[in-house]
Amino acid sequence: MRRLAIYDMDKTITRKATWTPFLVHAALARAPWRLALLPVAGIASVAYLAKAIDRAQLKQATHRLMLGRAIPPGDLDAVAEAFADGVAASNLFADARARVEADRAAGWEPVLATASHGYYARAIAARLGIVQVIATEARRDAEGNVLAGIEGENCYGPAKLRLIEAWLAREGLARGDVRVRFYSDHVSDAPVLEWADEAFAVNAHGPLRRLAAARGWTVLDWAG
Repeated sequence: MRRLAIYDMDKTITRKATWTPFLVHAALARAPWRLALLPVAGIASVAYLAKAIDRAQLKQATHRLMLGRAIPPGDLDAVAEAFADGVAASNLFADARARVEADRAAGWEPVLATASHGYYARAIAARLGIVQVIATEARRDAEGNVLAGIEGENCYGPAKLRLIEAWLAREGLARGDVRVRFYSDHVSDAPVLEWADEAFAVNAHGPLRRLAAARGWTVLDWAG
C-alpha cells in the first residue's frame, strides 16, 4: 500500500500566506509600476469579502493586475524560483521541515496540495524535496505564456479533494490502494481531513480547532 503524507501549504508549512507577497515580489521583479495598482487589488479583495466575487475570480483579478495579461514561462519560472528562495529562508516552519523529513523517513511519500498557484508552489515544494504538487493551475496560450485565468478548479475547499482524487486517478491509484495523512491549518480543508485516514489540524484557527476536538483529529502547533 502506498502511503501519502499530504500537506496544505499556506500557514501550514509556511508561517504566512504567500499569494500577496508573491504578487508584490513579481511586480517588483518585472514591472515595478504595477505596485501602483495595489489599491485596485485591494478593491477586488473588498469585493470578495462582500461576496460579490469568489476566490477564483479574486485570484484571477489580482494576477491580471500585478502580473499582466500573459507572461513567458521562463520569466515566470525565474520569478518563482527567486520567491521560493525567500520563502525557504524566512517563511517556513522549522517543525514543518522536520515533519516532512520524519514522514519521508518513515515511508510516507510527501505531496503538497494547495490553493496557491502551481507556478510558484512547485518551486517552494522543491525546497522541501517534495515532487508531487496538486495546486491551482493557470491557463496558457498557444505559445505557452501563462495567463491570468484558472485552468479547471481553484484548489480550495471541496475542490481540493476533487483535485486530489483526480491526481490519484492519474497515478492509477484507487482510494483503497493508499493510506493518507493530511495536514492543514484551516477549516476549509475539512473535506480532505474527513477523507484522510489520519487528520492533523496544524496551527489551527478557532473553527478548525473546534472541529478537530469534535472529530478526534490530532492537533499540532508548529514553531521555529
